[in-house]
Amino acid sequence: MNVCCNLANRKILDALSQKNEGPPPVWIMRQAGRYLPEYRKIREKHSFIEMSHTPELAAEVTLLPFKRFSFDAAILFSDILVVFEALGKEIVFEEGKGPRVTSPVKNAADVASLEIKEVKSALDYQAKTIQLLIPELNVPLLGFAGAPFTLASYLIGDLTLAKQWMFDDPKSFEALLDILCDLVIQTLQLQIDAGAKAVQIFDSWAHVLGSRQLEKYSFYYLKKIVDALSVPTLIFARGSSAFAEPLALVGSSGISMDWPVSLPRLRKRVGNRVTLQGNLDPDILFSSPEVVRKETQAMLQGMASDPGYIVNLGHGIKPNTPLESVQAFVDTCHEFS
Repeated sequence: MNVCCNLANRKILDALSQKNEGPPPVWIMRQAGRYLPEYRKIREKHSFIEMSHTPELAAEVTLLPFKRFSFDAAILFSDILVVFEALGKEIVFEEGKGPRVTSPVKNAADVASLEIKEVKSALDYQAKTIQLLIPELNVPLLGFAGAPFTLASYLIGDLTLAKQWMFDDPKSFEALLDILCDLVIQTLQLQIDAGAKAVQIFDSWAHVLGSRQLEKYSFYYLKKIVDALSVPTLIFARGSSAFAEPLALVGSSGISMDWPVSLPRLRKRVGNRVTLQGNLDPDILFSSPEVVRKETQAMLQGMASDPGYIVNLGHGIKPNTPLESVQAFVDTCHEFS
């Protein structure tokens, strides 16, 4: 059962229901990441696995941005690949190489042997982290998970091999996506039951798919996930500006946009059926605070009075992003009227 808490700031939930009346809410993807010196200090003492698997550490890292910036949402500190632990897989995080599965799925026989174990047991540390966070937050906590196609690419271990498998043996590839879809739903439900008020689904590799494959291997499964959940949902898909209209039809509460698209023009394209999130170029934050304010104000002006708008970057914040530029970004959003 979802944990009840009193939220002083519900702006992001209002925006996800197209009912926000004031300045738009703001948060940043990867906001508790490597750009924060506090994060790097903790990371020097603990591995990523240890940080994400230890509820006290994961909760501490989740809260770090709020000690510097007044974001309007928190997002659980974790990684999309940890769901593979519920399949009995080991995940390793190597410096400079990123995360990987130690025993990738290679063929149809491997798919047939996959079995979802007890998700509540395998990912109990996520639930415990959320339960620690809820009393500390006056803003909604977002849960998250990867989308089936993106997860499949990591589970197979190579994006090119994943696409080759998709074309050569679509039946077993779809069987793999079916398993992962069920796993994602169970994982997000665990987060929701623990207290997450909304969730974001990351289909980070969707941009490599052609239009027919997008419908079959991305949108179809995204819709199944969205339909199974009872809280607002956001979808992030890299390259989303190229396929915004069909993505908006998936049924999620909101979609996150990258920066090659004008948000006012996009609003005209998709109508008012969905909340829009984004879409400042993350590289702008490497400019001076004055430039950041100017570019952020221009973005805000374009979406002025839109009740279904959430301010964010078009992708995750990059390491070494200047803190003063992040502060300028957040302050400009909160001061906008």
